[in-house]
Amino acid sequence: MIEIKKDSLEARILNFLQEKYPVTLQELKGELNVRESVLLEVLKKLRVKGAVELEILPDTVFVRLLRHDFNFVGMNPAQKKSLKKRVRRFKQARDEGGVDDVMYI
Repeated sequence: MIEIKKDSLEARILNFLQEKYPVTLQELKGELNVRESVLLEVLKKLRVKGAVELEILPDTVFVRLLRHDFNFVGMNPAQKKSLKKRVRRFKQARDEGGVDDVMYI
């Protein structure tokens, strides 16, 4: 089983490949709205993991999904820690009366 971070570009690519097949590199680039160089770099990482294969033809490049056993994992502990700190600060400001926004009432 391959572990992929939920909010990463890898996850977005794999989700799109699971929904639509066959997919060209240009379609994937347009759908995800990323530069081709960044997309190729991520696809090469996925190819090393054994998740996708690039089929290079003379006029286009097809991206083929090889595996379907992905485990999409959440945030890493450092992100959770900083998120907790921010929430705690907002709660303190709300309790002290420093925030009178509708969202925090």
